[in-house]
Amino acid sequence: METREMVKVEPVSPASPVRNPALIYCARLQGSGRSSMIAMLRRCARSVGADLETLPWHELRYEHVQAIVSKAAESGYAPGTVNLLRVALREIARASWRLGLLGSEELQRILDVKAIRGSRLPPGRALSRGELSALFSSLAEDSTPAGARDTAILALGYGAGLRRAEIAALELDQVQAEGQGFELHVIGKGNKERVIFLNDGGADALGAWLSARGLEPGPLFYAGRKGGHLLPGQGMDPASIREIVARRAAAAGLEEVSPHDLRRSFVSDLLDAGVDISTVAGMAGHASVQTTARYDRRGDEAKRKASKALHVPYHVRRGV
Repeated sequence: METREMVKVEPVSPASPVRNPALIYCARLQGSGRSSMIAMLRRCARSVGADLETLPWHELRYEHVQAIVSKAAESGYAPGTVNLLRVALREIARASWRLGLLGSEELQRILDVKAIRGSRLPPGRALSRGELSALFSSLAEDSTPAGARDTAILALGYGAGLRRAEIAALELDQVQAEGQGFELHVIGKGNKERVIFLNDGGADALGAWLSARGLEPGPLFYAGRKGGHLLPGQGMDPASIREIVARRAAAAGLEEVSPHDLRRSFVSDLLDAGVDISTVAGMAGHASVQTTARYDRRGDEAKRKASKALHVPYHVRRGV
């Protein structure tokens, strides 16, 4: 009783960040997913002259959500992006309902907003065997500790199919020797843990980095400075992983390459080697095989070959 009398609880208005349903929804997300969603919702708010923190999200109604989804589709956004926004607005409505700021009937109306049909191929590409060979051949010319680190980073991107955020978050104790290779315990999206086995050249690359790094506890990969010098104990962020992949690809004379391109190559090459798609989905940390299938770029080569089976009897027009 004494504690209750001493603590004065102030009522919180719907506009307060403490009860902002959009911020509450975003707080449930993790890593890059949270950053991307905040950016998307901030753009949505600015389109009506407000901001993420100031827009009265609890006042969203069915007609508003339907209008936002329809406008996004008409503006040329990919169906997946539009539907992601739709899901976010539905979850914000759920948060408003849980806060007592939205009635059950109005929530149900918002939940009835239908998804946009259609799909787009994910951006990016898979690297050819020649491109991968050129990339790692170029890395072999760098004898600095940073060269060993970057080689291991790219080896994990392709040989283990790790996302850049997963690479940046790895700690030394998540890596264990396993036979002639390594066993990696990776914490991926949704805070889900999976085990990846790294063998052959990937294991060699990681072993070389561990020899250069030492076995001190802490981040697996250290941040660095110019000249190939590293900062022991100081970890890396996902943006640094992306910059390293892009810079090393450019040095090898390749077109633009992202960490996710290495991941696509990982999926496509495993499927091409005959590994069943369920196993590949588990290795990639995908929640469903449908997601894995969207990463598969093997069909592009088959289509390219098939297109050469037809001959269009084109003749140059006279006088042109």
